[in-house]
Amino acid sequence: MKWMIIIVIMMSLIGSMMWVMPTPRQKYQAALRMKAKQMGFLVQLERLKAPRAKGEMEPESRDMTAYRIIREGLSREAKNNFKTWQIFRIESISDIGLPSGWSWSEGERTLSEKQLDKLAQVISKLPAGVFSLESTPIHVGVYWDEEGGDEALAEIKALLDGFVVERF
Repeated sequence: MKWMIIIVIMMSLIGSMMWVMPTPRQKYQAALRMKAKQMGFLVQLERLKAPRAKGEMEPESRDMTAYRIIREGLSREAKNNFKTWQIFRIESISDIGLPSGWSWSEGERTLSEKQLDKLAQVISKLPAGVFSLESTPIHVGVYWDEEGGDEALAEIKALLDGFVVERF
């Protein structure tokens, strides 16, 4: 009977230790986020509210990881005149100038044709797990499900750097 009690106590302790240990997914996310910070990203967890999709009564909300690059060197005047926009990978009625399957949350009809063409090129190269793309005077970023690893992260970095350079 003593051995049975000792075994139960030991199993309980081992179970508690296993419960505290991070899962393989959590280890992967931590490593990816650390690599992103080294590449210059600001990584934040946020609740994202998408525009209402076609046929839906309520907009979708989800917790997502935002990967952002901070804009530097914009003058006060440039910040004041900056056209903020945000798009989502979702079908809705606000899709003027965007490829099929994407829609505006903010900034519809504010970008030039040249900027819309550039945006369409970027959208075609984004990893499948990117749910939203945004640009403000402070940062440019994506909301991403973190699938695809380092290769997807490098692709996102290159695409976002293009927005920073072109200042839109």
